[in-house]
Amino acid sequence: MGNFAHDTIVPDQASNLPKKEQVALMFDQIAPKYDFLNRFLSAGIDISWRKKALQLLKKKQPATILDVATGTADLAIMAAKLLTPKKIVGIDISEGMLSFGRKKITEQHLSNTIELQAGDSESIQFPDQSFDAVTVSFGVRNFQNLENGIAEIYRVLKANGSFIVLEFSKPTLPGIKQLYSLYMNVITPSIGGLFSKNRNAYQYLNDSVQKFPEGKQFQTVLEKAGFKNTHIKTLSFGICTIYTGEK
Repeated sequence: MGNFAHDTIVPDQASNLPKKEQVALMFDQIAPKYDFLNRFLSAGIDISWRKKALQLLKKKQPATILDVATGTADLAIMAAKLLTPKKIVGIDISEGMLSFGRKKITEQHLSNTIELQAGDSESIQFPDQSFDAVTVSFGVRNFQNLENGIAEIYRVLKANGSFIVLEFSKPTLPGIKQLYSLYMNVITPSIGGLFSKNRNAYQYLNDSVQKFPEGKQFQTVLEKAGFKNTHIKTLSFGICTIYTGEK
């Protein structure tokens, strides 16, 4: 399995822990402020991005969905409402994030539909062909080994199942590109650090976006894993990209 530059981007360069454990620790630390900061830093646009990604599954009407790197279950909750599947399982390596997700699920009376479990994208504890659809929103950047994670997702998808990835990308339009760079390099780590006392986490967010193999490169990763009918759709001047593929 090839390595990508992003596989080596970690929250704390001084730490000897593997990326996976560092990411879990980092998210445990910022979990209490995570939802607030997401809304704040994206001015709420992240909600419309998630909606657009899920709309792509509407025709398919998946009965079972796996949400990988589910975090505080934002996408899982929206999927439950928009797509009304029988079952959604959300997995994440951060217990801190999952406990916030569980609270939200209970508050919204969705415990019958959504179940959150501790789980790792690179060894998903489900048999082959278990799900009609798999989603990942803003999580593939955190995979320790990108190709292993994608191969596992392919494995647990049913034949003709859909895979949807929502991920940050770097805008290329002049003007937007500079603004985005200022925002990600200066503003996000500062505000993130201010509210969550963890500047590292938001610096990591920026570094991992910078190094992620986006666009055609990521589409190639999907195709190498076996996905067909892959598409790329950029949103908000290219700040965010939706990738789709089918098994």
